[in-house]
Amino acid sequence: MASSMSGMFSGQQPTVVHPVGGPGGPGQPGFPGTAARAPGNNTLVDELEASFEACFASLVSQDYVNGTDQEEIRTGVDQCIQKFLDVARQTECFFLQKRLQLSVQKPEQVVKEDVSELRNELQRKELLVQKHLSKLHHWQQVLEDVSVQQRKPSDLPPPGPLAFLEQASASLPPAPLKPN
Repeated sequence: MASSMSGMFSGQQPTVVHPVGGPGGPGQPGFPGTAARAPGNNTLVDELEASFEACFASLVSQDYVNGTDQEEIRTGVDQCIQKFLDVARQTECFFLQKRLQLSVQKPEQVVKEDVSELRNELQRKELLVQKHLSKLHHWQQVLEDVSVQQRKPSDLPPPGPLAFLEQASASLPPAPLKPN
């Protein structure tokens, strides 16, 4: 992935393919299948990937697992995470700069993207409105059914000694079932 994006990083050297390496330097656990990087040939993407791997490596390192000094472990992990966040900010700035350049050089492209995003949002909201309308129709039907039942007192059986209690209990919601 980094090699396909290396042309986007002006002022930086393209990514060089290195042999697949296992563990990193001494005391640094590596990830199988990750490439060893020569210092000075890193792009922002390479640095971001390396700092991300270092975050995980610091969390699963045997030095940290067997370590007894919690403060030292916490400091090491915090440093790795801070480096990852710094490189992530640099990467974000790079893409924001490219976005700004694009908006200056090709403003029609930005307008096309905005129109596309607005169309997608409109479709999503139309689907949401349809969903709410179907629920509304369902509940209107339920209310209509209830009102029809209340209008037909002639369908009720003749009042008996417990008719008042039966009628009152019919208007109560059903009791919730107790889980076993």
